Amino acid sequence: MRTPIPSSPADEMTGIVGFAAQSLDALGEWGVGLFTLAETVFPPIPSEVILPLAGFLTRQGTMNLGLVLVTSTLGAYLGALALYFLGAKVGLERSIRLLSRLPLMDREDFETANDWFRRHGKSAIFFGRLLPGVRSLISLPAGAQRMHLGTFSVFTIAGSGIWNGALIGLGSVLGRQHSMVEQYSRYLNYAVYAGLALFVAWLIVRYVRRRRAAERPQ
Repeated sequence: MRTPIPSSPADEMTGIVGFAAQSLDALGEWGVGLFTLAETVFPPIPSEVILPLAGFLTRQGTMNLGLVLVTSTLGAYLGALALYFLGAKVGLERSIRLLSRLPLMDREDFETANDWFRRHGKSAIFFGRLLPGVRSLISLPAGAQRMHLGTFSVFTIAGSGIWNGALIGLGSVLGRQHSMVEQYSRYLNYAVYAGLALFVAWLIVRYVRRRRAAERPQ
């Protein structure tokens, strides 16, 4: 008689959260790094969902906690480095024009990151990694201003490591309560769906406002 293969803890999670957890479980620690690299280059990908799930899976024994922290921080650094060199190579204005064509990206997002960098200088690289919306795009003005690569690297790795560690640690702590998996999955799904609905509503409002502003006589 064949012994049944035990299911992964990710299989007990449902909805969009279950899909994300199962994807992470299949890709492993280096898949987490790929997610954070993509999230850094394309900010709408939510690290606030992915990294706690990775932390949860480390507590269940399907991933190594230390390796998840390393790969997620490495992915964030490589993504930041790509944007840094883009800003250094083509300049801030051309970078903004190029990237603002991507879906869900807007020129105003880049200008916010640029203002943050102009006001706070080098410290913006470290503290900016802790702020959604600024975390990724702060690399562009840093590259355009030719910030020292060593300083940029140290501040980026330190800030990204703290942010990633906090989210991964949160998921790891929750993972101690294995009996709460189903309940956690259900409520997190509600939170993700509500967040997506609010995000879509915000995009629509922003689009309508800018359309009206563009139609006003100059």
